[in-house]
Amino acid sequence: MTDTSRGLPERPMSPHLQVWRWHITMACSILHRGCVVGLWVGAVILAGWAAALAAGPDAYASYVGLLGSPIGKLVLLGETFAVFFNVAYTIRQTFWDAGKGFAPRTADMTGAMAIAFAVVATIVTWVIAGGIGAF
Repeated sequence: MTDTSRGLPERPMSPHLQVWRWHITMACSILHRGCVVGLWVGAVILAGWAAALAAGPDAYASYVGLLGSPIGKLVLLGETFAVFFNVAYTIRQTFWDAGKGFAPRTADMTGAMAIAFAVVATIVTWVIAGGIGAF
């Protein structure tokens, strides 16, 4: 009979921890998941805005004041990025659903383009909003 009283043998670490490298496609996937959570937060913020609007001028002024604070603007900046990244990522995924863009070089390029689009579109949106006095 086999002696099992010594416990489990010592095992090596998983191979993926030794050979796996960070890449843009993986970063996009993780970023997309984070942005989806952010969009849920944005839905709650939008619902709060509608509730404050329905509650009257004082509640609305307080809520808009909260959103206009530095922390509120930072959250809205993140929401803007999340919306634009989700749009770009969804377009990328649509091509993947059609069986296009799976080559590693193409996947890396489209991932970088999705992130770049979200950053540039967020900056342009906020510059335009600042220019027309939306803050």
